[in-house]
Amino acid sequence: MIAALLLTFGILFVAELGDKSQLMALTFALRHPWWIVLSAITVASVAVNFIAVLVGHFLGAAIPTEFIAICTGLILLAVGVWTLWESRAESADEDQPASEPTSPTRAFFVVISSFLLAELGDRTMFATMALASNHSWIAVWAGSIAGMVAAGGLAIAIGITVGKHLPERGIAIASGLLFLYIGAAMLIGAAQPGLNKPAEYAIALIVPLIGTALWWFAGRRNATAEQADRFRTPEELNQR
Repeated sequence: MIAALLLTFGILFVAELGDKSQLMALTFALRHPWWIVLSAITVASVAVNFIAVLVGHFLGAAIPTEFIAICTGLILLAVGVWTLWESRAESADEDQPASEPTSPTRAFFVVISSFLLAELGDRTMFATMALASNHSWIAVWAGSIAGMVAAGGLAIAIGITVGKHLPERGIAIASGLLFLYIGAAMLIGAAQPGLNKPAEYAIALIVPLIGTALWWFAGRRNATAEQADRFRTPEELNQR
């Protein structure tokens, strides 16, 4: 049983290194307190790996992973656009009082729902299912949770270190672009399952690059409008 636990831990930890889930952990760590992200990852790992060992050990059935991956990718793209929009609004209102930070409860559910969806369609779930079909499901369950949480904790530590050297607005922009990148990679992987990972990640770079261009263009447009407003009379501004 110990051997199965250690085997599962090693496989899941290595499989998560550089994976989209670890990038998500790093991204969320830029925006939310580390303990919220880590606790959400732990809860999501407990739930998704229980499903994996249940399916692999008792049922031997499959789940619609492509559909789940598509839903997750769309959600992450929406979160990325939302994050970039908020950062643009914050830059336009620099002189206004700071907005209320996201509540811990809301942040927790955002992180846990994102990880649940992402892991349900991830390769690590198939690895857990395969291990559970040949080893003690309890040991595989415990080892998979430990491996995923350890990989997530490593990503969180990197996110905290990076976050200390970035301004708040820079963190918001970086988070939004990372969400766009991860969401695009998940959609590409679901649409082209035979595509290798380097090609998938390379193609996905197009989306954050487009997002950067659109964000810059919107900022320039607002700056031009603000400069034009300086030359308008109060009556002209009231008519707008």
